[in-house]
Amino acid sequence: MSRLTHVGDDGRARMVDVSDKPPTARTATAEGRLACLPATLASVQAGTAPKGPVIAAAELAGIMAAKRTAELIPLCHALPLARVAVTVEPDETLPGFRVSAEARAVGPTGVEIEALTAVSVACLTLFDMLKAIDRTMEIGAVRVTSKKGGRSGGWPRG
Repeated sequence: MSRLTHVGDDGRARMVDVSDKPPTARTATAEGRLACLPATLASVQAGTAPKGPVIAAAELAGIMAAKRTAELIPLCHALPLARVAVTVEPDETLPGFRVSAEARAVGPTGVEIEALTAVSVACLTLFDMLKAIDRTMEIGAVRVTSKKGGRSGGWPRG
């Protein structure tokens, strides 16, 4: 790519004009993780975490965040999301949690940022709800895992 799409000829930031792009069905998935102490994971699994139902709160927070992506990310288009799903799964091999999200919309631009925002905020919510019992937690490996739709078609991460 020879020029930046979010910078005009005058060097100023600008929102990309997608008004000429046809709306198509678009889907993106993303994933991330939160690593923690084994005792922290055990507390969540036993339902004894001090702030309550950690996984349910993180999943809900991720969905809510995806719906507000355009308010959080400069120059990001507001999209009519048709579906956002967030799943938080305990993983004893980390130990910690694996977080995944799927975002769907029919529109002129993709939903990768919405899926990434959902994963990121779900991980941040886990961190917030568990920081009283574990200050060693680490959020990482947040990435897009697939995308479908639009001019470029789609791709799965290999």
